[in-house]
Amino acid sequence: MKLKTVSKWLVVLGAIEVGLMGFMNFDLIGSLLGSWPMLVKVVYILVGVAGLWGAYAMLTKKK
Repeated sequence: MKLKTVSKWLVVLGAIEVGLMGFMNFDLIGSLLGSWPMLVKVVYILVGVAGLWGAYAMLTKKK
């Protein structure tokens, strides 16, 4: 799988997570991976990095 594809799916996951938190106060990632708190933190970091990368790509018009 390409890195861009993984990055896009991480951004989608982050958007779903934020939407669920806003609408229902439900932490999807925490509920799925709650027994592994370090993994939850890693997923949140990866989602954030993917978002920054996507923002950078949009601002610099890179594909």
